[in-house]
Amino acid sequence: MRIVVTPDSFKGSVTADAAARALAGGWLTRRPGDDVRLIPLADGGEGTVDAFAAALPEAERRTVTVPGPDGRPVTAVWLALPDGAAVLELAQSSGLPLMAAPDPLGAHTYGLGAVARAALDAGATRLVIGLGGSASTDGGTGALRALGLRLRDTRGRELPLGGAALADLAHVDTGELLPAPPGGVQLLVDVTAPLAGPAGAAAVYGPQKGAQPADVTLLDAALRRLAGLVGGDPDKPGAGAAGGTAYGLAALWGARIVPGATTIAELVGLPDALADADLVLTGEGRFDETSLTGKVVGSLLAAAEAAGLRVGVAAGQVSGPVPGSVSASVSLVELAGSVEAALHDPARWLTEAGAVLAGRLGNEQMSAVGC
Repeated sequence: MRIVVTPDSFKGSVTADAAARALAGGWLTRRPGDDVRLIPLADGGEGTVDAFAAALPEAERRTVTVPGPDGRPVTAVWLALPDGAAVLELAQSSGLPLMAAPDPLGAHTYGLGAVARAALDAGATRLVIGLGGSASTDGGTGALRALGLRLRDTRGRELPLGGAALADLAHVDTGELLPAPPGGVQLLVDVTAPLAGPAGAAAVYGPQKGAQPADVTLLDAALRRLAGLVGGDPDKPGAGAAGGTAYGLAALWGARIVPGATTIAELVGLPDALADADLVLTGEGRFDETSLTGKVVGSLLAAAEAAGLRVGVAAGQVSGPVPGSVSASVSLVELAGSVEAALHDPARWLTEAGAVLAGRLGNEQMSAVGC
């Protein structure tokens, strides 16, 4: 039997690649003769670079040190693909876990722009940028400033970094902004939020980054001010991704906003793998109703259903009713007995989950195909 193992990362606990290996290992303890293919996935957030690296072993990892979202240096990895493209991940340079303490008004994306600049300096002809897990709400202006953008107030003074500073924005100078690479820029997003308003970057995601109600009001007004001076399409679905970084890069650098989960799946060859598969295993940290709204597992379920494949899901926690497109699900917390135990050794419990799913699905699948 041919099995495709294609999980997302379990955020803050285990990478998608490690999760895939653990699930596959558990499955093979019960069914050692099966043909198991690993395709770890991501939706544009944490694990995007790893997903591409696992699927494209000929790609080369490059490391660069850049200012993190609070200015302290961080080390980020980008991936150089054989066709000249570079894969970047905002979470590695400007992600919320990199902050010593939340700073919703001052955190910035300068590090992302510095990584992009390093990739361009190395000869990248196309950029694929995963946007997810951002610490800031700066409309991508930090990243663009690392690429040469200049932002000034009414007196001509350079603005400080951070989203709150955009409230004083008066002049946008693109004269020194590096051109986008000839192959363009793809932005992988996992949300459909617009830039501003009640469903926008500040209102919906600002509180996750430490923003209080007054901070949300200030940041939303600052993003509106940016859009008023820059133009573009602030209402485009996904423009609010990563604190509005998608909007800024689209409006000022011509980047294209695309759904992260489905785009990554296509780029790493998942459709072809599903066409040859008998069964699919996937997983994520928490499986609930939000999993079905553009996330990795939801996108995978749709693709598997279209291909007529049964799906087993392993998740840290399973919350709410499990959709009919899932043939079997396993909660690591239930296996381990507690959240703490599951987090202490996620690889162990993912391996156990793989074995449980093999027991539940393997024999059923063989019966279904008449073996």
